[in-house]
Amino acid sequence: MSPNPSQNLVDQFKPDKAGVLLSLLAALIWPFQAAVIAAVLSGLLAGGTPVSPLIAAIVFFALAALRAAIEAGSQYRLSAALERQLAAVRGRIVTQEARAAGDSALGNGGALAALLAEKLEALRPYFLRYRPARLRSGVMPVVILALALWHSWAVAVVLLMAGPLIPLFMALVGWAAKEASARQMGEIGQLSDLLIDRLAALSDLKLIGAGPALIDGFSEASDSLRHRTMAVLRIAFLSSTVLELFAALGVAMVAVWVGFALLGEIHWGTWGAPLTPFAGIFLLLMAPDFFQPLRDLAAAWHDKAAAEAVLDELAQWQGETRPDMLRSVNGTCGFSVPTAINLRDLSLVRGGHELRYPDLSIPLGESLAIIGESGSGKSSLLRLLAGLERAKTGAVLLDQTPLERENVDAWRQNLGWMPQAPHFLNRSLRYNIGFGQPVSDTLLEQARLTEVVASLPSGLQAQLGENGAGLSGGEARRVMLARALHGHPAVLLADEPTADLDPETARFVLRGLLEFSASGGTLIVATHDPNLIRQMDHVLDLGKGGRHE
Repeated sequence: MSPNPSQNLVDQFKPDKAGVLLSLLAALIWPFQAAVIAAVLSGLLAGGTPVSPLIAAIVFFALAALRAAIEAGSQYRLSAALERQLAAVRGRIVTQEARAAGDSALGNGGALAALLAEKLEALRPYFLRYRPARLRSGVMPVVILALALWHSWAVAVVLLMAGPLIPLFMALVGWAAKEASARQMGEIGQLSDLLIDRLAALSDLKLIGAGPALIDGFSEASDSLRHRTMAVLRIAFLSSTVLELFAALGVAMVAVWVGFALLGEIHWGTWGAPLTPFAGIFLLLMAPDFFQPLRDLAAAWHDKAAAEAVLDELAQWQGETRPDMLRSVNGTCGFSVPTAINLRDLSLVRGGHELRYPDLSIPLGESLAIIGESGSGKSSLLRLLAGLERAKTGAVLLDQTPLERENVDAWRQNLGWMPQAPHFLNRSLRYNIGFGQPVSDTLLEQARLTEVVASLPSGLQAQLGENGAGLSGGEARRVMLARALHGHPAVLLADEPTADLDPETARFVLRGLLEFSASGGTLIVATHDPNLIRQMDHVLDLGKGGRHE
């Protein structure tokens, strides 16, 4: 199943119709099994055996085997269809997130990971249990009511009185269940975000002694999620209790009427003729199954609430409007490093605000410091220069050529990127710097990593893990500098390269950046560091970013 990008994600989740119908067909076999049991027992009660018990047992177990096979086929088809749909939607989310610029309104990587893994799995019981149960609850009670009415109008009246009350109370409970499930799903995403943020800064938090506060924060967040989960479970138990109450009353009333009718104490409730043992036993066997589809529906009712909360979240994610990164259409083409980078009438929408940038020319080989208050658009300007976001108006000009899809890959080959938050692959230190290419001693010295590598037990072969295990915050920042310098870029973009570093580590990073600039590279940094700002050739002050409500 290949998803249509314009198709609503929610509409892509549809249960396999054949699988749902097979589930109904399996349920329709029970009245035939009940008739076989009633025929044998009524014959024994009457003192004769019109139906051979051996033949009846063979027929009963053959029907049971057929019912089990049909139900297994139903689950197989439903599960296979859902697996295809989940894989397609997950692929679409991953693809669009890889193209989109900036974080989703749902949260950062933790919330999206929770959506892809844990939350989408909440759709499984909805489509495997609730949707078939909904069809059975709409058909089986009607079939059993018709069979009961054929034998006794009194039993049909009892079932007709008890049955509709169950969906009514389930609907009332369901309104609260959906709201509670939505709150629970939201807190799952928030807790995942919190976990990833804290793990990324775990080494720094340990160094400053923030462990107890971190544990207390996780304890409060987990307790809040526990209370949300228990609220959902309370509602689920409440709906089941309501159903079981009315189901038990309905079955008990049918049993009392059948018992007194067979004893001859009651002479009403049938269509004139006395109630036969076959009809009485058959009605007793059918009464619980009149409520069984409703029981199944109630058991899966909280699955429906959870699934609707997830589908609402998917719809919210799809409804977001985020700019896409520039992506090449022709791959790398012939490209020469420009003599200047020019900004012309450049603006960007961020968080409902419009950021406008002044026109600017950055000559090749010079350095620029981008300064301004937090939220003024410093990091966004770096992303525009790297082609990671699309401008609302204007363009980034390489000499006089706009940065477009046709030349963005070639332009990026000349760039070095140093993000503020270090990111690692679960590979060796060498791979995290060179991505499979040799790493020179000169590069390590330029990034001031020589002593760091020597201190690691395995040197460049040390496994970092996705959170840079074994590296301090300053060492991780120097690894990012080495990675940015590895490809011998003509232009280096650095986002707050010395932020949150101790003076000595900041001096190491600053020296590496200035050596790159002195060698003829174009250095563009977004920073608040006065030491770094003073040593740049040019300063671009964005102030408050020129926001317009």
